[in-house]
Amino acid sequence: MNNQPRRVVLITRRTRLAELITRHNTYAQAQFYLEHLGADFADYLREDRAYTTALHSVTATLQQWGRYQHIDRSLLPNYAFAADDIVIALGQDGLVANTLKYLSGQPLIGINPEPARYDGILLPFEAAALPDVLAQTAADKRPHKTIPLAEARLSDGQSLRAVNDLYIGVRSHTSARYEINYGGQCEQQSSSGLIISTGLGSTAWLKSITTGAQAIAEANGGKSSPPYQPLPWDSKKLRFAVREPFPSRHSSASIVYGHIQRDRPLRLRSLMTEDGVIFSDGIENDYLRFEAGIEASITLAATHGMLVQ
Repeated sequence: MNNQPRRVVLITRRTRLAELITRHNTYAQAQFYLEHLGADFADYLREDRAYTTALHSVTATLQQWGRYQHIDRSLLPNYAFAADDIVIALGQDGLVANTLKYLSGQPLIGINPEPARYDGILLPFEAAALPDVLAQTAADKRPHKTIPLAEARLSDGQSLRAVNDLYIGVRSHTSARYEINYGGQCEQQSSSGLIISTGLGSTAWLKSITTGAQAIAEANGGKSSPPYQPLPWDSKKLRFAVREPFPSRHSSASIVYGHIQRDRPLRLRSLMTEDGVIFSDGIENDYLRFEAGIEASITLAATHGMLVQ
């Protein structure tokens, strides 16, 4: 019988101050840079100290636990998680979202390093609670929230998942060109790209797009629409919106908004000779190439995130 505890994988990020020191080589140069810009260096310092304190507390717990590994979030795309791993993200909320999309149902514990700074919608715990939460999670005695994910699967076999949203378009501010197939309709479009949102992400980027479109329509004499309502976190459907569709002799704009379900995917075929991309959750440097001839099918992922409560 194996009495070894389950392995814990701790995911951390560099603070703003640590990023600046890396960029400017020394603490003093980072401080000079910020103060020269009129920024509050003391706030950067407070954030760094709070994060370091929380990290020391979490690390002490894991040293007592025994089996653990500590990795930076930059390594997530290439890290191989084991099926029985327990994952901890010492956040902000964005770190939790960025971690969940690389998991396959492993429980994730979100730790808020500074509750006075971060609302922590995805960070229900502070570092001091970790010993009890971790033991209960390992014994499968903690409740959890199920977080459905979006997935883009390409005709060349590649795929990318998203906790909040997928962006499909071009790297720059030029127009994206593609063929869209949805609900039995098919047309060529030219736009600023598409956003596909999960229930969790429907309070963010998609909300801003929809709210802006409603306001513009009403300002131009359109009927007043009900206020935007996000999807619940555990929704079994996705929403998509086309940004700034441009109707012309060669492009249409009738398929601009809708819902995606597992049996009703959204299909796209790229017409872009270069710079076509798909990225998720705002991480632009972790992307799939979406260029001429490649087809993408977007639907709910087969796996889901598991956020410990």
